[in-house]
Amino acid sequence: MAVEFQPENLDPQLSNFCYKRLNHYNKSLKLTPMPRQKSPTLTEAELRLMSILWNKGKGTVSDVVNALPADQPKAYKTVLTILRILEQKGYLKHTKRSRAFVYYPVVERDEARLHAVKDMVSRFFDDSPELLVLRILEDEQIASKELSRLKEMIEKRQSEESQ
Repeated sequence: MAVEFQPENLDPQLSNFCYKRLNHYNKSLKLTPMPRQKSPTLTEAELRLMSILWNKGKGTVSDVVNALPADQPKAYKTVLTILRILEQKGYLKHTKRSRAFVYYPVVERDEARLHAVKDMVSRFFDDSPELLVLRILEDEQIASKELSRLKEMIEKRQSEESQ
């Protein structure tokens, strides 16, 4: 476990000695910063690019860069890196067309939505869809038409389960 050193209120000589010892201790443990954990769900940047490919069906890096809105950064290498990450995560595959790779989604938009909701329910709502629905009902402004639709869906689900 890394120990942080706070040299306040110590004799300068003692402070320097303690700093060196703790620094040596931390190095001897070979402590390195932990890399950022890969997100199983889509990050904001990944979602922007996936939305383009879901809408277009397929595209090269240049196609995706050109499809980005004007107010978003359009760095070719950044887009390429994100597409490669999406491929590693299993959201995309590519084929080669002359010198360019053509990327295409292998995960449908609805499947990605379902995965994101399940991840959110698991991480924030203790695996309880009920807690998620209650939070939405408490915090969101929901039109009466939408509430009626939700009520119909619940009643349909209950009748299916009772049969």
